[in-house]
Amino acid sequence: MILYPAIDIRGGQAVRLLQGDYERETAYDADPVDAATRWAGEGAEFLHVVDLDGAKAGAPRNLEAVRRIAAAVGCPIQVGGGLRDLVAVGAVLEAGAERVVIGTAALRDPEFLSEALEIHGERVVVSVDARNGKVSLSGWTESTDADVAEAVAELSERGVARFLCTEIDVDGTMEGPATAELNRIAAATSAQIIASGGVGTLAHLKALADDAAPNIEGAIVGRALYEQRFTVVEGRDTLSRRL
Repeated sequence: MILYPAIDIRGGQAVRLLQGDYERETAYDADPVDAATRWAGEGAEFLHVVDLDGAKAGAPRNLEAVRRIAAAVGCPIQVGGGLRDLVAVGAVLEAGAERVVIGTAALRDPEFLSEALEIHGERVVVSVDARNGKVSLSGWTESTDADVAEAVAELSERGVARFLCTEIDVDGTMEGPATAELNRIAAATSAQIIASGGVGTLAHLKALADDAAPNIEGAIVGRALYEQRFTVVEGRDTLSRRL
């Protein structure tokens, strides 16, 4: 499994939100490039970057930061937040991202998703975020009645090869990932899944590596790294010992 250190950008800073709440934010680095170079320097294989301003606005707001991060690190990055048309997707890829992460628009705009998949293929990751098993949209500010596993199954049939799945209620809490829910989602697809939310210790990563479905390919970790609960190397090595 791959460890994906997270860099969430809001107001030009690297921050973390608690349970997706924009009112419960902790700022960690005044410049997100500092976080990126730190994680890359510790051996990160891939970085996960989120434009929180873009997620809320519905269009990218931190492209310059993405450019600077991509130029500063040697590992690939994936970027999400406000990518709701092909122009936005193209801008992020041109800024240096290896993958784009599409969330709200993947469920609301089937034509856009189909075009993005046709043009960019496996460089497109679809983010399906959930509270209590139901899909949330628009930067986690809007709830729906759509079951997350059913949504993933439908999107898989349309050609999505990789998903990013976040259980919002555990995100930022460091109290452990929602492994049972992740496995329920993973059972609905043969696509690869990146798990996000709740990791706070190496024991959490070990449990995820041991108990997660085979198609859960990696885990995103943010706050635990910023608060030095473990290092990138320790997290990467723990996940690499998957049973």
